[in-house]
Amino acid sequence: MPTLLITGGAGFVGANLVRVALESPNTRVVVLDKLTYAGRKESLPGAQAADRLIFVKGDINDGPLVRSLLSDHQPDAVVHLAAESHVDRSIDAPAAFVDTNVGGTSTLLLSTLGYWEGLTGESRGQFRFVHASTDEVFGSLDPEGRFTEESPYRPNSPYSASKAASDHLVRAFHRTYGLPTVTCHSSNNYGPYQHPEKLIPTIILNALAGAPLPVYGDGLQVRDWLHVADHSRALLDLAARGQPGGVYLAGADNEQTNLDVVRRVCRLVDELSPPAGGKPRADLIRHVEDRPGHDRRYALDAGKIRSELGWAPSIPFDDGVRETVAWYLANPRWIEIAVRKDGLRRLGLRQPG
Repeated sequence: MPTLLITGGAGFVGANLVRVALESPNTRVVVLDKLTYAGRKESLPGAQAADRLIFVKGDINDGPLVRSLLSDHQPDAVVHLAAESHVDRSIDAPAAFVDTNVGGTSTLLLSTLGYWEGLTGESRGQFRFVHASTDEVFGSLDPEGRFTEESPYRPNSPYSASKAASDHLVRAFHRTYGLPTVTCHSSNNYGPYQHPEKLIPTIILNALAGAPLPVYGDGLQVRDWLHVADHSRALLDLAARGQPGGVYLAGADNEQTNLDVVRRVCRLVDELSPPAGGKPRADLIRHVEDRPGHDRRYALDAGKIRSELGWAPSIPFDDGVRETVAWYLANPRWIEIAVRKDGLRRLGLRQPG
């Protein structure tokens, strides 16, 4: 039975990855998660997967803990998702991003290297360290063109800078020590179990409450939206068959402006939960002060992962957004706990200089 160690496995992408991985009856998953504000054990599968899911609360900066998990559970791959991920938070408190995204990744790599060096034969050859990164490390695109695996790094926020640093550490551990690492840069993820601070859940919840719907600046920033389940399948493919030292981009060829996404979500909320007064939720849209250093456009060329591994996104954006809105409408308790645990407020308005 193959075993995966997933760091950050109780977060948004992590919990969805765990669920997709456990769809295979021959897979066992060990989750390591610190359970910060964005990590929720309630996001993980329940009793139906209890015999194949092991949860450990802990920090990737805790080297002895990581080493004990590797030794005790002998994973066939480590999928590294543990990270501080919200750009606005990184503007207000960059030190936490350096601590987790850079320091934590370094500690995890060192522990994994020692484990991998002790493996022999087929286990050693098939092992992979999969590092989940972001398209944000490449900076902002012009109106034309797409990022490729060869695009230069130009991070524009403390978050993306910390992820860029972690990417370079992963590359260095492959080049220096031979650790079979694989890095995946994905585009914007959406789907169930996403913390309410992110765009789509923010719009859903505010629309239901009849509250203003904040749109940064003119709202014409362009993102490529990828369903989290499709991203999860890409990560699993890379854990099984990714080229050691390889870098891959996972995107959906689905570019949308933020304003278009907000309007689409409003229409779906109106349809699935009609407003009492009949007034469309889009009337609640309010343009607010833009985020400092806000990148204008991201788009990815996913040709490499498509050609080498046969991966392709399978969930059309219309279907995925409808499913996402329906999930939030059906899970008010999950949302209530998330909001109460963290408290939602506008972050990231601290001006540089």
